[in-house]
Amino acid sequence: MHTTTAPPRTTRQTSRAAAPRRRPRTNAGFALALLGPALTLLALFTLAPAVYALVLSLLQRRVEGGLLGGRSTVVFVGIDNYIAAVLDSELWAGVARMLLVAAIGVPATILLAALFALCLDADRTRLVGVWRILIFLPYAVPGVIASLLWGFLYLPATSPIGGDVIDFFGGTEVFFSVANIAVWGVVGFNMVVMYTALRGLPREMYEAAKIDGAGELQIALRIKLPMIRPAIVMCSLFSVLGALQLFNEPTTLRPLANAISSTWVPLMKVYTDAFVNDDIHRAAATSLLLVVLTVAASVLVNRVGTLIGRKR
Repeated sequence: MHTTTAPPRTTRQTSRAAAPRRRPRTNAGFALALLGPALTLLALFTLAPAVYALVLSLLQRRVEGGLLGGRSTVVFVGIDNYIAAVLDSELWAGVARMLLVAAIGVPATILLAALFALCLDADRTRLVGVWRILIFLPYAVPGVIASLLWGFLYLPATSPIGGDVIDFFGGTEVFFSVANIAVWGVVGFNMVVMYTALRGLPREMYEAAKIDGAGELQIALRIKLPMIRPAIVMCSLFSVLGALQLFNEPTTLRPLANAISSTWVPLMKVYTDAFVNDDIHRAAATSLLLVVLTVAASVLVNRVGTLIGRKR
């Protein structure tokens, strides 16, 4: 009976078998180097102020002693500032005014942005680049300057749009005046987002729809808008977040309008508490409470957009 023996391994084969397998190289270090500046800025200008605001919201300055020789000390009060903020009726009145402006401005922003994007994407549109720049131009103007310009347009003495007939700063009209400034300040950005999404759609779908006899309006309503639904949801989210941060427009118009008080919207109340009433701890608690409301609103808008997408 013959037995076969395996040939002896060579030195090269033995060294290959004994050598450990090298792990594939990763670019983790390079990625961290690229993200380093952004993470540093995020930590310095977002996380650190948030932590500092949280610490301030748990404290309170109290004055001890009489008028002569009195001194103030900072003491830990826990959630007392949050309770006071929640029970503040003026804060919730400002939230109601802010939501009313948002109810006017957010739908108007989305409708105008979608309309402009569809018009620019139409086959018969000419000078698309010129119109795109003109629509986007108000977004490049700072909010304070835009509010000042619109304020002069609203004033009866200088208004070319009927300010001597319509009281743009009346108790009811002021909501539309503020919303109008906010809308034209952001509609250009949202238009660019939707127009970019439209340009990314395959043009073959439009040709097939035209062969089937669909007109430009039918293509826009039944093909284009449903296909760019994610962009519309994103623009809606941005618009809601911007509405919850309403501050520049009413603050700039306040010297011109008696209907706008120093606490007209929540951020104006935070500013008044911090720098006018010298109650930085109450302002910190209110600001963090607004952060919670903003996060909840963004989650709600995202959830609604997801549900609409699933139903269709």
